[in-house]
Order: sequence, then structure tokens, then C-alpha cells
Amino acid sequence: MIFSNIFLALGPWQIVLIVVVVLLLFGGKKIPELMRGLGSGIKEFKDASKEDDTLEKTDKQD
Repeated sequence: MIFSNIFLALGPWQIVLIVVVVLLLFGGKKIPELMRGLGSGIKEFKDASKEDDTLEKTDKQD
């Protein structure tokens, strides 16, 4: 919950500044690899949470 509030408090200029700093630190060639890793991590998290929900539903039915 706190994590989502941080992003709501960021304005457009702060987001641009963060993107520029990330580009300077990692370079343009490394960014797609980082985003790919982030995307796969989010996908794994969603899959695990869905699996956990289905396990809870089957436990409640028993």
C-alpha cells in the first residue's frame, strides 16, 4: 500500500528525472534487459498469487 502511494505522489518531472538517472547509470543497451527481468518477475508474482488463491479456495471447500 505504501509503495503505491509513493508513485501517486510523483509528478511528471520527477518521473522524467528518474528515467534520465536510470539511463545515465545503466545505459541504453542495458535498459531492455532490466525491463525484461522486471516483467518476468511481475508475471511470476501474479502466477504465484493466483496459485495461492486457488489453493485457498480448494482448502475452504474441503
